[in-house]
Amino acid sequence: MATSLEQFINTLDPKTLPRVLQIQSGYYYGGSIYELFGNECSISTGDIIKVIGYKVTKVLAYMNGSTESNEVLATTELPLDFPGLFKVVADKRPYCTIEEIIRTLHVGPTRFGHPSFHSANNLDVAGITISKDDEILIRSIEEVNGVTSVNCGVIRKGHFHSFLLPLSCEGVFYECPDEKIYTLKEILEWKIPKSRSRAVILTEVIGTCDIKQFYQLGANATMILKPVYDVQAIMQFRKDIVHLQSDLDIEVLDITNNFNIKCFIQTLTIHDVFELTTNEFPMIAEIIEHVAGEYAHCNLLSPGKKIIIHKKDQADRIIASELRSDSPNKHFLIPDTYKGKFKRRPRCFPTVYDLKVAKREADELHVVATKPFQSAYKEFSSICVGDQFLVKQHHFCEIMDKGKKTVVEVLTFLKINGKAREQVTIPLYAEGGFLEVVYDERQYYIKELCKHFHFPLNVKVSVRDLFAMGEDILASTSVLQLEEHITDSYLLVSSYDSPQEVWELPVHRLNLSVHIIGSFQGETFCLPTKTNIEEINKEEYYMVRRYEGQVQRPPPRPPKTPLFACESAERESNPIFTENPTPVEDCRATLELQGDCQGHVLCGEKDKGGNVEVSGEKDKGDNVEVSGEKDKGDNVEVSSEKGTAMTVFCKDEIHQHTIENHVEDI
Repeated sequence: MATSLEQFINTLDPKTLPRVLQIQSGYYYGGSIYELFGNECSISTGDIIKVIGYKVTKVLAYMNGSTESNEVLATTELPLDFPGLFKVVADKRPYCTIEEIIRTLHVGPTRFGHPSFHSANNLDVAGITISKDDEILIRSIEEVNGVTSVNCGVIRKGHFHSFLLPLSCEGVFYECPDEKIYTLKEILEWKIPKSRSRAVILTEVIGTCDIKQFYQLGANATMILKPVYDVQAIMQFRKDIVHLQSDLDIEVLDITNNFNIKCFIQTLTIHDVFELTTNEFPMIAEIIEHVAGEYAHCNLLSPGKKIIIHKKDQADRIIASELRSDSPNKHFLIPDTYKGKFKRRPRCFPTVYDLKVAKREADELHVVATKPFQSAYKEFSSICVGDQFLVKQHHFCEIMDKGKKTVVEVLTFLKINGKAREQVTIPLYAEGGFLEVVYDERQYYIKELCKHFHFPLNVKVSVRDLFAMGEDILASTSVLQLEEHITDSYLLVSSYDSPQEVWELPVHRLNLSVHIIGSFQGETFCLPTKTNIEEINKEEYYMVRRYEGQVQRPPPRPPKTPLFACESAERESNPIFTENPTPVEDCRATLELQGDCQGHVLCGEKDKGGNVEVSGEKDKGDNVEVSGEKDKGDNVEVSSEKGTAMTVFCKDEIHQHTIENHVEDI
């Protein structure tokens, strides 16, 4: 039976791909024009296509006045990165069988894939009576004794009772209300039912998005979300992949079971290629499709070009971020085969607690204070800007606070006063600012840095990599912070025309489709001859850090002061639109003091007394003289006078908007 392309995609299970469709009624645009803006625009009746995938390109929101009203007051298009938070409105239409629930709703291993429903009548299952008021939670789909069932559960008197319901179980079932908060991305992935619409309520918008149209509808305004998909398909007798919008006005008929799918060209994603056995390499492949703009070396991967895939491999990468106060930070993945060299640069520590963490990983840590701290207790020392310390050991100290003895975590320092050394104690809760003193002028390869130092580590490129693909993008950075060592999946490839130039192609961050032509009989390589340095966006940055560190526990929270340890701040209620928070001081702005691109370091030389010379001279009182101006981004201002200590003002603004992540333990 023929259906519209939109209805077919809305009911399609992605696990059944690919599917072969025959066009029952065609769509024509402008006569002989075949493609427009990358989308197929002329489809003839009788054409046969093979659907190999689909993804959401945009979301249409049909806004109603309330949950009780079906009248559409306005229609708008939401971008996929719309910064809003939503509540899902339960579908009022009933389900007749458990199989219909499973076929319509998404079931998965995370909390997003655990739909809940209730029965209109009592159910007797495995000696348990499920009343009509009980909330039934679907956790997974299982096959027991050849019968496909769903693993469900209900909570009774604080205890969770599990049971199985066969897909053939009939009744009248309704979706339960959901009080959780979701992002648009989470709703599109987990909460859009097949063959049904999804109503949501917008609860909050983060950032500077234009929300006037939402205000006009009231606080309880609902909207029906309708995703529009980009359908990727292969036409018969063609190599390239065509793109169809799911709302295209055509009718299709599924003929997968009656058609020889081998008549189509066989395309594979690079992830599919990586899943092939080792014996199938090396091979020659032709690029079928590559999304331009998402890879730095797109010219090497344009459609129609041939590449040699030598082998698949797990390669080491170092996650690095550029530290800048005048622009957003850039993020990089640096291979451990990088042939350039680095020099160490000072690190910045916003609290004494950070010094404690760093001290566990270093034999000696020498810092200079960039922010004052006034102690309210005689047991602790105060800090003045310009004071220099050698970090020693962490221990506990007992103090008198309001007539009661209180145990406080502290850090012992050696304060440098000329040639003298004075032992002082500073509590971990002290919110000082410290800049590391670095005397190391040696140049390191990145493998040496990984071997001899602990991350995070601040460095600057001193010798660029002459074997990098294109230009060495790290050479133009200011200060890089090496953050984490990871292992990722790559394909070792080279151009068919230049088989000697071999580089590593990332598997998980590249949308590339190829056609395998055959095996390669020439010379193969086991190691890259060109260095591929990847610049990754913010989303990719958090993904690689999240997956690499998913088994690591977060660090402990820095301790609070004794006076305010028991006080809790009242949290203000969030309106639908959250304004930008007050700018906070960013200690990274002091990195501007480390020097310019010529490598002038704030703490580059020791004087005879062991103190740090910043601008080359000291006054008679052994204080440090600093003179300077605002940088180009007006972020750092340094001023001083003779006889006074160094003062640093940070004016960098960070706008941090937090979306509360409601994560539940499974």
